[in-house]
Amino acid sequence: MSDGPWPRSSTRTIFWDVDTQVDFIHADGLLAVPGAVDVVPVLARLTDFAHASGIRIVATADDHDLGHAEITTAEQADWRATFPPHCMRGTPGQRKITETALHDRLLLEPVYPDADVPSVIGEHRGDFLLHKPGLDVFEWNPHAAAVLTVLAPERVVIYGVATDFCVSAAVAGLRRRLPGVDLVVVQDGIAAIDAAAGIALCNRWRQDGIRMADAATLTG
Repeated sequence: MSDGPWPRSSTRTIFWDVDTQVDFIHADGLLAVPGAVDVVPVLARLTDFAHASGIRIVATADDHDLGHAEITTAEQADWRATFPPHCMRGTPGQRKITETALHDRLLLEPVYPDADVPSVIGEHRGDFLLHKPGLDVFEWNPHAAAVLTVLAPERVVIYGVATDFCVSAAVAGLRRRLPGVDLVVVQDGIAAIDAAAGIALCNRWRQDGIRMADAATLTG
C-alpha cells in the first residue's frame, strides 16, 4: 500500500535512479541482488514515465577498478564495506540495464574535466549519470551535490538497488541536503540484499516522514 495519492502538481520533480546496473539486477550479475530481476518491469515503467513526462532522471552507477577500497576477494569481503569485484569499469556488468537507459545523458565522473561544472549542469537538458567508486554518491562524487543545487527539486522519487546499501545511502544523503523536500521511495522499485533489513528501512523511512509509494500510483 502507498502513503496516500500521488499529488498532481507542477512541482519540480526529479527521479533518482540508484545503481540499476547489470551486475546488480541480472540474475547472472557478479553481485546480483535477490529479487532485483523481479522489479525490472517497475524500473522500466518509471523510466518510460519520466521520459514521457519531461522529468529529469539523475542516475548513479558504481564504476570500479581493482584499486578501489570497496573491492576485495570473495574470501576477504565483509559484505558491509568490502565486496567481491563487481561493476568493473569497461565490463558489460557495469552498464545500466536496457530498461533504465537514459536520454541524452551527461556523465559526471568524480574527477570531471576542467570546466565550470554548475554551468555545464545548468545548460544540459537531458538526464544525468553520476559515477562513483563507493556506496555513497555524495561521499564519492562531488558533483552529486552540484546537480541538486542547480536542479533545485521540490520532489525526488527514489528507486533502485540495493535497499540496504546504496539506496539507503542515497536517501540519507538527500535528506541531509534537501531539508523540507518531498522524498518518495518507490516501494516496489527497490530490492534488498537482506530482506529483513530492507523492510526495517522502509518502516523507518515512513516513520521519518519519507513517503512510500508504488509505481502504479506514481505513473497511473
